Amino acid sequence: MGNITILGIDIAKHVFHIAGMNDRGKVVLRKKLYREELCGFIANFPITTIGIEACGGAHHWGRTLGVFGHEVKLIAPRFVKPYVKSNKNDSADAEAICEAVSRENMRFVAIKKIEQQDWQALHRIRERLVKSRTALGNQIRGILAERGIILPQSISAIREELSETLRNHQDTLSSTGLELIKELHEEFFQIDSRILSYEKKLEAISKSHPECQRLQTIPGIGPITAVALISCAPNVSNFKNGRQFAASLGLVPRQHSTGGKNTLLGISKRGDTYLRKLLIHGARAVMRYRTTKADKRNLWLQELVTRRGFHRATVALANKNARTVWALLLHNTEFKFQESAA
Repeated sequence: MGNITILGIDIAKHVFHIAGMNDRGKVVLRKKLYREELCGFIANFPITTIGIEACGGAHHWGRTLGVFGHEVKLIAPRFVKPYVKSNKNDSADAEAICEAVSRENMRFVAIKKIEQQDWQALHRIRERLVKSRTALGNQIRGILAERGIILPQSISAIREELSETLRNHQDTLSSTGLELIKELHEEFFQIDSRILSYEKKLEAISKSHPECQRLQTIPGIGPITAVALISCAPNVSNFKNGRQFAASLGLVPRQHSTGGKNTLLGISKRGDTYLRKLLIHGARAVMRYRTTKADKRNLWLQELVTRRGFHRATVALANKNARTVWALLLHNTEFKFQESAA
């Protein structure tokens, strides 16, 4: 086993499949191990490069196996799939991981620290609660609409107007219906308060993290987006320029070109959907105030809206913000406004 240069590990809950590739690209080791056997095997294995698919538990194993001196590389599953030969099984996946890791131009996923995973978990829990609150609000409006009561379609309307609406329509609603709506309203406020508590936690993290503070100097990026970028975004040093980073978040056009004719379509929507959504929502907030300032950025936005429309301009701003994030994180700098020449 001394000539093995790459180990590919297909991780699972209990059974792990390992493939070892030598410097000639030939698989010379195939092994199946149980979960409790993996660390002992890797600890006694000569120092080498280990490839793992970036799936559930991959960051944990990346940190754990890296302690033994090996270079652990996480690779996105979509980059492994093309190298799977014939039928798919765990052993073939391990071999495909070896081959994918051996490619010089392959992109890898940075191994997250435990703190980053904690911050990411905060975002995921908050996002689940936001979806639950939206669903609950829709249910309240639907029940009222069946009884001829129309409530405005917004979260603030449920917070501020529902109680008064119920008082004004006590004769329309039965005692049972009124009780149900009040219970749903109470549940709504419980979810709302939980969302607020998670947002306060994220704001506290952003205040204590220097990189988050730098990112918040960019118009359209607040505490929640800043923490999400630090915890969820790919490692910016893996990208040659800001456009590649924006492309990894799906903020560049899809391309369908052939015969020398370039055809650009809508944005690709690849990468992290949550990060892309936060960047676009932040850009949309900036767009509301584009006419109140005369710096170069807002003048560019006003001209772009005239040419391409509001929504395309919003995505273009999100793309620009993603490129700016790449530059700030890579060069350890802060965002600076460019004043108008006038």
